Amino acid sequence: MLITGAAGGIGRATVKIFCEAGWRVIGVDRADYPEQFPENGLFIRADISRPEEMENIFNQSRAFTDKLDALVNNAAVQIVKPLVELTVEEWDTTMASNLRSAFLAAKLAYPLLKRSGRAAIVNVSSVHAVQTSASIASYAASKGGLLALTRGMAIEFAADNIRVNAVLPGAVNTPMLHAGLVRDHVSGGDLRSRLENLASKTVNGRIGEPEEIARAIYFLADEDQSSFITGQSLIIDGGATARLSTE
Repeated sequence: MLITGAAGGIGRATVKIFCEAGWRVIGVDRADYPEQFPENGLFIRADISRPEEMENIFNQSRAFTDKLDALVNNAAVQIVKPLVELTVEEWDTTMASNLRSAFLAAKLAYPLLKRSGRAAIVNVSSVHAVQTSASIASYAASKGGLLALTRGMAIEFAADNIRVNAVLPGAVNTPMLHAGLVRDHVSGGDLRSRLENLASKTVNGRIGEPEEIARAIYFLADEDQSSFITGQSLIIDGGATARLSTE
């Protein structure tokens, strides 16, 4: 399987879970992997917002394996800024990293996925695709587009037995969440108090852990567990979106 954003919180947890289940993993990130990458896998340092680097990723992947059983489009950037202050370059960077990269990865991975005979794509979207906040519009738009792309992929790839689904994480204990809070994505207090405030908005009173998202990704990628699920979106947010905002 191949996962983008492999060095981050959800990405690292996903690499671990797939490796523990016996999968060979190709990890991609523009940052260095923070520890020893699994020895039977392959780590590629690359910027997925650049089409030429995406081509190189799959050139290396084809040299490493003749098929892919799963593709996880996980990498993303998040720019926290009021819409009227957002530059065209920042908008384009968000779309290139979060949305165009998923299109290109699926297109370039398609021959390897088709060769599997029972492959899956899991796109990591966000609850911001369905409910969002101030100063994060470009991220929300990119993640909403990823849901539409998920449905389109599911329809077009079904004949080749490639299932396509999305997960929509809510507040998860990752560096991206912490960075967004520090940049006033949610105002008031220090980081700890902001995390506690987020936790209070969920039904079960806490934020998620990367491993919890990784397990859902694995479920959707594993043909033995989710063979009749495609074109769907799974919200994983501790019940935050289940509660009325007026409550």
